[in-house]
Amino acid sequence: MSNLSDAIAGRRFAITAEITPPLSADPADLLSKASVLKGHVDAANVTDGASARAHMSSVVAAGLLLQNGIEPVLQFTCRDRNRIALQSDLLGGAALGIENLLILRGDDPSAGDQPEAKPVFDYESRDLMECARQMRDDGILPSGREIKSRPKLFIGGADTPMDPADERWKPDGLLAKIDAGAGFFQTQFCFDVDMVRNYAAGLVDHGISERAGVLIGIGPLTSARSARWMRENLWGTTIPDALIDRLDAAEDAKAEGTAICAELIAAYAGIDGIAGVHLMAPLGVDAIPLAIEQSGVRA
Repeated sequence: MSNLSDAIAGRRFAITAEITPPLSADPADLLSKASVLKGHVDAANVTDGASARAHMSSVVAAGLLLQNGIEPVLQFTCRDRNRIALQSDLLGGAALGIENLLILRGDDPSAGDQPEAKPVFDYESRDLMECARQMRDDGILPSGREIKSRPKLFIGGADTPMDPADERWKPDGLLAKIDAGAGFFQTQFCFDVDMVRNYAAGLVDHGISERAGVLIGIGPLTSARSARWMRENLWGTTIPDALIDRLDAAEDAKAEGTAICAELIAAYAGIDGIAGVHLMAPLGVDAIPLAIEQSGVRA
């Protein structure tokens, strides 16, 4: 079992973080960025063409992390490859010893720096989850071809926390992804403790938290301006006004943002139905270990 799957199965609060591979062919550029996470997180996500922009291959980047003692979560998007390439990369990642997958649809190329790129979307995310589950559990491709050595895969998906009282929240999508093979979920940014508490109650009521671990997305905010931008431009992001006011009033906004992140890690660790946190810091991962240490929660 991977560290991440072991933590979730053992009901130990899991901590993951996220790395965007560099636009570089030098492994040192990736490893210098990721090294601060070693020993602090159960696993580190490696994004796959984040924001519809080219970076170092996520499969290669995840393999490099694993070789250097950092367990990866390999992100797979459906945007850039057809099913043949996706199935081949699933086998390639497993051959390197990579077990954790986060399967996503992927941003449309029009959002990136090469908007003329052609999207593929041969699979939707749930289709790819089902394909990965079939490869793992049945040892065959959807075509019926037998796989000589089955890949060991811990399959994940994405979600957006909502209050179950909101009519937009439906458990059906999460349950369908679990049926397709998902064993964990990482969510969009949610800095609202009350919303997470209500969301978790919905997960428990529908039996979701018993079947898959849900990790809430948060991170060390750097300024009130950045927090406002995230709330307005990153779909699904929830940041209460009170936290933005704290950042506005702080003498050192970056330190205050790290303190807020630490408080939320500790708060979420005490909520039944929440399996962990997923820490994202697009402007730099250096504050992530500090937030974990300040929280008093150990990965």
